[in-house]
Amino acid sequence: MQIIFSDNHVLIVVKPAGLSTQPHYPIKDNLTDLTKTWVKKEYKKPGGVYLECIHRLDKPVSGLVLFARTSKALTRLQQSMREKKMSKTYLAWVERGENLKNSGVLEHTLTHVNHRAKVVKSNHIQGKLAQLEYSVMLEKGDFSLVKIKLYTGRYHQVRAQFSAIGSPVVGDVKYGSKKHLLKQKIALHHACMSFPHPITQEVIVCEEILDWQKLL
Repeated sequence: MQIIFSDNHVLIVVKPAGLSTQPHYPIKDNLTDLTKTWVKKEYKKPGGVYLECIHRLDKPVSGLVLFARTSKALTRLQQSMREKKMSKTYLAWVERGENLKNSGVLEHTLTHVNHRAKVVKSNHIQGKLAQLEYSVMLEKGDFSLVKIKLYTGRYHQVRAQFSAIGSPVVGDVKYGSKKHLLKQKIALHHACMSFPHPITQEVIVCEEILDWQKLL
């Protein structure tokens, strides 16, 4: 766990792959509780610690997670998400398929069933629109490194959409990847995000610099 930014209102942490964002019984270790422990020690808080995550990352995914440290910050950050004032950029190694272009926009309708996302017809009664934009940054063997900008935040969106075009995220066997990775991870990383600070309204931009090779 790595702290990227912290003040009295917000906290941004890097979640390692293989760690749940929130408590998940019966597994004890999770990012939220570990971060609460850090806040309690760092700020010498004698009582309980208020900390609510604004968004979650799947267990095998690594990268930036934003927390609110007050109820006012939580309300305002959630409003920023609804108003699409929050930007998220991911990096992923994907298997190179025939439908993967140098750049493009993916648009699918997704449902959420039995802990996985499923692509359905656009008129499906439970379907939700999923949109993202991507560009290929480099290639290595049968894999391509893509930079992804999310326009929606659906369950398993990146994983399901790239699987749907025949280019699953490397290591994501749940969505069709042929390659297994160690340490319960897949090659998907939340690398950059920006949002208006809930109190000052200053635009906060956070980026986690990493060695792209380490995603594999």
